[in-house]
Amino acid sequence: MNRRVVITGIGLVTPVGLTKDANWEAILAGKSGIGPITRFDTGRFDVRFAGEVKDFDATRFIEKKEVKKMDRFIQYAIAAANEALADSGLTITPENAERVGVIVGSGMGGLDTLSNNEGVCREQGPNRVSAFFIPGCVINLAPGQISIRTGARGPNFSPVSACATGTHAIGEAFHIIKRGEADAIITGGAESTITPVAVAGFSNMKALSTRNDEPEKASRPFDAARDGFVMGEGAGILILEDLEHAQKRGARIYAEIIGFGMNSDAHHITAPTPDGSGAARCLELTMASAGIKPEDVDYINAHGTSTPVNDVMETKAIKLAFGDHARKIMVSSTKSMTGHLLGAAGAVETAYTALAIHHQIAPPTINLENPDPECDLDYVPNRPRKAEIKVGLSNSFGFGSTNACVALRKY
Repeated sequence: MNRRVVITGIGLVTPVGLTKDANWEAILAGKSGIGPITRFDTGRFDVRFAGEVKDFDATRFIEKKEVKKMDRFIQYAIAAANEALADSGLTITPENAERVGVIVGSGMGGLDTLSNNEGVCREQGPNRVSAFFIPGCVINLAPGQISIRTGARGPNFSPVSACATGTHAIGEAFHIIKRGEADAIITGGAESTITPVAVAGFSNMKALSTRNDEPEKASRPFDAARDGFVMGEGAGILILEDLEHAQKRGARIYAEIIGFGMNSDAHHITAPTPDGSGAARCLELTMASAGIKPEDVDYINAHGTSTPVNDVMETKAIKLAFGDHARKIMVSSTKSMTGHLLGAAGAVETAYTALAIHHQIAPPTINLENPDPECDLDYVPNRPRKAEIKVGLSNSFGFGSTNACVALRKY
């Protein structure tokens, strides 16, 4: 069985907005969601800013007594899943429940809940640790909670692959539907790790920007003055469906997923292969999976982290994979506005790619003021661009040498 798979629903919770529509409006306006960290005292920290989700009220989606039983990343996942389901119009009933799955990943899971309970155990004793600590922080409780709340009884699990997590989740959902093992899957990624220990850890790796005086300009992919990525948080959830299933119920279709590729650089725990060969191979695998040629691709939502190494590597990878056509592809990094949502990044960026195809507008890369000479592609600088987008890709590359890419086509 080789069925066609389409995106019929999108839910987004990110630093630039709490809904799909708010996100898309902010992205097209080039609005940054980066600002000073408010969750904890950053006085002793070298990095004092991030992309926090703002004005989020979990009790809009979750019973008040249940909120304290789950980490923030699970709350974000539930909120985004609720929106995606409503957006798709998909109703889960006892009759179809076994054909609807939930595949949602996270890079680091409930780090805040883990840190807090470790502190309680050390300072107040083991008897004071919450009975809800474990189910409140383990990664697969994001899809677990969604399935319990919606009644979806199909495949249910969490891929974990650092910054490629959300894209791997979508890729797995795509293949499961293509094989006929489900008719619809609620899929994506969620993350909330703007915590003291995570900020300190990434900062001490020298991975983060230290532009504390201009946080909204700190994420500047492909710019010569970039100095590291900016931590973000949130969730991106998509409803993937078998095309015939979607057509039968008259669903709106944002885009068709036509291919998925994944591989490993087998190179280093945090750094990609500098020549871009591993990422290029992932792009080639994605095109082969989709049955398309390099010249068919109009747009790429880049991994585009704003780190000195990644942006040059990704530029090289695109040139390797696409040859002369590379200079004709619009390439943008929406991380310039959201920051890097780690395990949620790939899902959020696939959603943006679907919206770009649906609306025929390429999102911008903001803060691109002085392009790095080694980054010499068309990065859609600072303003969105109306353009024909028939095929778009979304790239994700993660710690541990992991790469993933998904291909979407206008339906």
